[in-house]
Amino acid sequence: MNRRLLLAAALASGVLAGGCASPDIADHQSEKPVLDLRQYFNGTVDAWGVFTDRSGRVVKRFTVVMDCRWNGDEGVLDEAFTYSDGSTQRRVWRLTRGADGRYTGRADDVVGLAEGQARGNAFRWRYTLALPVDGRVWNVAFDDWMYLMNERVMLNKASMSKFGVTLGEVTLAFTKR
Repeated sequence: MNRRLLLAAALASGVLAGGCASPDIADHQSEKPVLDLRQYFNGTVDAWGVFTDRSGRVVKRFTVVMDCRWNGDEGVLDEAFTYSDGSTQRRVWRLTRGADGRYTGRADDVVGLAEGQARGNAFRWRYTLALPVDGRVWNVAFDDWMYLMNERVMLNKASMSKFGVTLGEVTLAFTKR
């Protein structure tokens, strides 16, 4: 009886530990089409998105027009956001391509250095955003996953958290002109 209980506990802890494992960019190595950020984010890219809170309720809808250009391994992604309430925002990313599909980036409202890596059709991008909320600024961790669907369409899902607690998600659909 004790042996069964110990075995059940060991199996349950293994299942629970496995449930906490995060996805790995290497899992996408063989997926096609292969994503080259310098190629996809070059020219004009349009996006449509929603922010949902942790209960799944849509809090904000928005569109983005991105003017993207690269000079070798240095890129600029100039994002112009328009929200459903009529407000606007601009973020200018300055990206650097490194070895092994790795990228780093900076933007005025990003705290420190953003880091990411591309594998196969996927790109994982992690950074901390200084997010204004009700007259205060919160440093919020973003874990972005982008998936190239075809030469024109890419999907993006990002989770937002603070102190390890999920605050919500951002979902975007990109279309390259």
